[in-house]
Amino acid sequence: MKRRDFILLLAGSVSLGTAAAQAQDPAPPVIGFLGPQSPVPGLLASFHRGLNEFGFFDGRNVAIEYQWVLSQNRGLPDLAAELVRHRVALIVCTDGLRAAKVAREATATIPIIFVGVGFDPVDNGFVTSFNRPGGNITGLSLLNAGLLSKRLDLLQQLVPRAAKITYLMNDDSVGLGPSEIKQQEAERQIAAKLGLVIQYARNASDIDSAFAEMTRQRPDALLVGSDPVFSRQRVQIVALAERYKLPASYSRREFADAGGLMSYGPNRSESWRQVGRYAGRILKGARPEDLPVRLDDKYELVINGRTATALGLTLPPLLHAIADDMIE
Repeated sequence: MKRRDFILLLAGSVSLGTAAAQAQDPAPPVIGFLGPQSPVPGLLASFHRGLNEFGFFDGRNVAIEYQWVLSQNRGLPDLAAELVRHRVALIVCTDGLRAAKVAREATATIPIIFVGVGFDPVDNGFVTSFNRPGGNITGLSLLNAGLLSKRLDLLQQLVPRAAKITYLMNDDSVGLGPSEIKQQEAERQIAAKLGLVIQYARNASDIDSAFAEMTRQRPDALLVGSDPVFSRQRVQIVALAERYKLPASYSRREFADAGGLMSYGPNRSESWRQVGRYAGRILKGARPEDLPVRLDDKYELVINGRTATALGLTLPPLLHAIADDMIE
């Protein structure tokens, strides 16, 4: 055989071998994210850490497809249907009952993990029980109306002069499940029992109106409810509290990171890491029906020292000692 023919034959063999290897190399599994808006980068980083613990790395042996309503100006049902058409390996639902409900309606076979959802998944028929979900959906659940009294106590420690305190909550019940409506009513009753002045807001315009009303009522401090709408509008809310020099407490540390005075609530970074771990377990072959629904049980107190100083507040030594994080 001539040398030229041998080289061509060898090159052809290499090409065929490469093509065969590529044909045998399966595409990496795809994780679909579904929600009203993308979570803060730090929470996604926590999700990746949990996923990495099971040997999965985005762009290497797993891919992630993000479907956010606010970025695509499309409804949740359309985005969920698109994830199903793309045959994702699992769907992660963020921030609220609606995304989890839409995902469950879109598929009964693709595993679904919810996170940051303030509803009882048993009452809403999502799972059979917390320990044995029994279907294609599991995740982390948060029922945090009971945290209101604790948040009030911490706020009063930081602002001891506060006698009149307003509570900002969302009273919109459209699209809510039975347990969410029950929780909303419980939240209202607890706020009233604690002597808080309740102010309602459902959207950005309502929030502006609520703060305008507060200027007339002249509260000494503010507690902001744990609602997805408020989370999405956190920059607006923090800016208004700063404008009116109103000491405010929030349920998520993202508010404190944005300049809010203080926050007390679930350690969402840990929650997202656990969701990443659940995603890794499912990619390894675990079934959602065998993964218990977790309850957020790790809480964190975050205080923004710069905001406290700007408001003329002195941080009590005890509060400083128990704070999980101080933003200086």
